[in-house]
Amino acid sequence: MNRKAIIFGIKGYSLTSKEKKFFQHSKPWGIILFSRNIKNIYQLKSLVYEIKEIFLDKKFPILIDQEGGKVSRLNKIIDLSYFSQKLFGNLYKNDKKLFFKFYKIYIDSVSDILSSVGININTVPVLDVYRKKSHKIIDNRSFSSSPDVVTKIGKLCIKHFEKKKIATVFKHIPGHGLSSSDSHFKTPIVKATKKSLMAKDFKPFRLCKSIFAMTAHIIYSQYDPTNPATHSKNIIKNVIRNHIKFKGILISDDISMKSLKYTIEENAIKALNAGCNLVLHCNANINEMQRISKVIPKIDYFTFKKTSLFRDFLG
Repeated sequence: MNRKAIIFGIKGYSLTSKEKKFFQHSKPWGIILFSRNIKNIYQLKSLVYEIKEIFLDKKFPILIDQEGGKVSRLNKIIDLSYFSQKLFGNLYKNDKKLFFKFYKIYIDSVSDILSSVGININTVPVLDVYRKKSHKIIDNRSFSSSPDVVTKIGKLCIKHFEKKKIATVFKHIPGHGLSSSDSHFKTPIVKATKKSLMAKDFKPFRLCKSIFAMTAHIIYSQYDPTNPATHSKNIIKNVIRNHIKFKGILISDDISMKSLKYTIEENAIKALNAGCNLVLHCNANINEMQRISKVIPKIDYFTFKKTSLFRDFLG
């Protein structure tokens, strides 16, 4: 597969001529869509078709961030802002029978929309374990403060989406729940012990299985006092790959977030050198994208093999 180890965002409701030319030349692994790219279901379907036509690939990876709650990119099609992960976590705790019924309806509805427009990857579930001191960026994006509840609903989320042929990306590995700051703007530092992290934060990631995972831009000082997980060889090798035993494709969180302190090119290369398989760049800044593309290598053999499994999964 002659593609680079990068996922890019785009600016608007359709591709600009500059974006088309750039993607034809740069050949990114995938494209991620946000609310800024969605006007209605007809426009979205046309946009996805337009992207796949560039690469002459019906199975080209198209991602979206449709968690529900405050991270609901499909709201111009159907308002899903009420259906947060926290809501489903509370429903699970209070009425399991109703939970299983409603959660399946929710995921089936989201999956049907994604499938109808050609989107094949959703960056869910959030497997972060909520704490009282969790930053509000997590808040209702977490299912629960119980790692067991997060695990059970996380497994169900992945199962339901995969039944509908939508691949999942669990996040933010190895766990964002103890962060008291927003990694979009500042580097969070988690000082919890290894024993505590393994028992709570790492647990849902270790017990759930997904084709893809997304890293956390967080420093876990007991493992690496200098580098956030995205840039840490130690965390990716010893925590994510060896302890959690994640065997799939590891995607960085957005490298334009302020938690990463280097240039955009350095953020990308450091993530790949640390062990990420793909780098995510979301803001659709064409100048940044051009700079990154010059330094990003083609995908390696491991990512190629796992991508083949993903394509087989799509059928």
